[in-house]
Amino acid sequence: MSPWTQQIIVVHVRPELSADDRAKLEKAVIANTGVIAADFDHHKHELMVVYDAATTCEAILDVVRQTDPVATMIGL
Repeated sequence: MSPWTQQIIVVHVRPELSADDRAKLEKAVIANTGVIAADFDHHKHELMVVYDAATTCEAILDVVRQTDPVATMIGL
């Protein structure tokens, strides 16, 4: 796969989500077709997601909102 077909989004979640909830959220997002990686890298309230054309940022946000209904995309 060409790296030019990959997209990156950052999703903001509530900082008070537990470490367990964040780990479950990463796994739930990664389980979706088209998601290459999902990680709370430096900030416990910012989930970085790398994905390809097999999914959309809206679909990823829908998955995140199952855990945090007020989650928002903050960057592309």
